[in-house]
Amino acid sequence: MSSIARSVRQHPSIWFYSCWLLVNLVQAAGTELLNDEAYYWVYSKYLDWGYFDHPPMIAVLIKLGYSIFHNELGVRLFMALMNTATIFIIQKLLLRDNERLFFAIVLSMGVLQIGGILAVPDIPLAFFTALFFWQYKRFLQNTDLLQSVLLGVVMALMLYSKYHGILIIFFTFISNRKLALQWPAWLAAIIGALLFSPHLWWQFTHDFPSVQYHLKERNAPSYQFAFTLEYIGGQILLAGPLIGWLLLYAAGKFRTSDPFARALKWSMAGFYGFFLVSTLKGRVEANWTVPALVPLIILAHAWLSDSGILVRWVYRLMSPTILIIVIVRIYMLTDISFFTSRFNDEMHHNRSWAAAIREKANGLPVVFLNSYQRPSKYWFYTCDASFGLNTTMYRRNNYNFWPIEEKFQGRQVFVVDNLVANEVRSIPIITDRGNTAGIVAEHFESHSALRFQSALPSLEIENEKLVPFPLTIYPDTLGQALLNPSSPGHVTAVLDIFMGDSLMARVEPEFTRTGGQWECSFSKKIALENGSYRAKIGLASSLPGFFSQNSASLPIKVIK
Repeated sequence: MSSIARSVRQHPSIWFYSCWLLVNLVQAAGTELLNDEAYYWVYSKYLDWGYFDHPPMIAVLIKLGYSIFHNELGVRLFMALMNTATIFIIQKLLLRDNERLFFAIVLSMGVLQIGGILAVPDIPLAFFTALFFWQYKRFLQNTDLLQSVLLGVVMALMLYSKYHGILIIFFTFISNRKLALQWPAWLAAIIGALLFSPHLWWQFTHDFPSVQYHLKERNAPSYQFAFTLEYIGGQILLAGPLIGWLLLYAAGKFRTSDPFARALKWSMAGFYGFFLVSTLKGRVEANWTVPALVPLIILAHAWLSDSGILVRWVYRLMSPTILIIVIVRIYMLTDISFFTSRFNDEMHHNRSWAAAIREKANGLPVVFLNSYQRPSKYWFYTCDASFGLNTTMYRRNNYNFWPIEEKFQGRQVFVVDNLVANEVRSIPIITDRGNTAGIVAEHFESHSALRFQSALPSLEIENEKLVPFPLTIYPDTLGQALLNPSSPGHVTAVLDIFMGDSLMARVEPEFTRTGGQWECSFSKKIALENGSYRAKIGLASSLPGFFSQNSASLPIKVIK
């Protein structure tokens, strides 16, 4: 023991990072996947330059890890490695030399410990954010061709991780506007844009689905003060369950004229401020600000290193924080029903849930309704490919783009959802994650792959009549086969009109094609009150009453 203690005193960093990584690897291997992690795992089976929800970095990392370990550890392997590397880079960027305080701060931040294993885009984004600041510091010290190229590469990697990386780039530029007059800075920007262009092309060829979703398809409820309070409270907890308030205060108090530290300050304040304003439009997820933790740690560490009073609270609160984190880690690793049954979390009973559905499916492929999480979880824990049919009552996701649906066409499938529980043929399914139901569909047919793109930014119903609007249909040949009333493959199309989440009207419009241009029209009256609504175009499936979602959410105004 004395030799180990001596080694720890002589090489504290080696011991810290080795133990940190080892604990996270054990945690990653022993904790079942969250819903989104399973979804991103399906990403990795269809590598592409882009996805409906995110850029492709998370898919590539999962693909690499899963090729080594075919389990939860493989999905999270590179997350654990990147998390450890992020902390190491942050330490190298510290403005003050106080290793003991740095380790105390990091150990007191639950999101770095527990969240550091999760296969979500925030982990690579945090890593490349730290790498960006490291490279930006080198760029300021030596503004040459090599440093410009490397900075451009890192900026592209940051954007390939998550779109939020653009905020770090923007606020760094704002902090040092002299960059606008420097050719190396422009070269870095051009290189970053060129490297990111394949993803932009993917977005263009798919009708910018990520932009469409965030700007049009997401329901934005009217502002509630609770959104802002939840955001502020979430950021305090994210920064550290017990010392978050102190780190935010310390980072805010730090003053500097150094260009590098000023970039940290602007990026942190800009990130928090941007999403604070975003609460005016709706809820903001706490994890969206994870990149801001990089400058937060560096700035808070610098200010606390010069403080003789408040720094004591870091050490006082470290022990109870670690105790809380250890308890949470043990809970994540265990499957004691007495505890796990009281919390409807995403990381327990997934194997038994999938096994129960698989047993009832009796060898049939499984289709889930209105979910991207459940088919992904089922697929991961049974190794049986699954499909998620998104109806007009839900939202689009990558199951609208992957070539999974075509493999299910015409087959006998097992459809699982509570929505089919009242069907005469429904089969109850009892699972540890709650009860659901399924039915056998003899000849499954759906057409999620067909996309309708309106040529107008918004639609109108004037004097109870839908104003005809031009649109593009992809692929056009499939559109002709499905929408031509005289075609043997003709299917019913609907235009569903919503206010919020409530379906206000469902009509069956006509689609005509003249000279290569499609037009949507409806001759009957649509009785709705004046106001703003949303519309979605859907196609009938072999499941009566269920229409696949085949368009972005289209704004529609009713005028009398």
